[in-house]
Amino acid sequence: MSLPIRPVTPGSPPARSKVAGGLAALACAACCAIPLLIAAGVLTGAGAAVLERTLLVVAAGLAVLALGMWWLHRRRAAAACGCGGC
Repeated sequence: MSLPIRPVTPGSPPARSKVAGGLAALACAACCAIPLLIAAGVLTGAGAAVLERTLLVVAAGLAVLALGMWWLHRRRAAAACGCGGC
């Protein structure tokens, strides 16, 4: 069984870039939820500090990865067009 192919509009980010961006947003939302986890007693202060640093690095890395994939996709699409301005 094959998946349906959706037409890609010019300038839209590729699916892998959307996934990386969504994961970056999820990591950012989890970082914002840390104070609630501390208040609920799920995390201690030290655990929250480590988790916060980790989530910030992961979110930043995924955001850079998503932007890089989108830039590479646009560059390849422009090169395939041949005119550089498609």
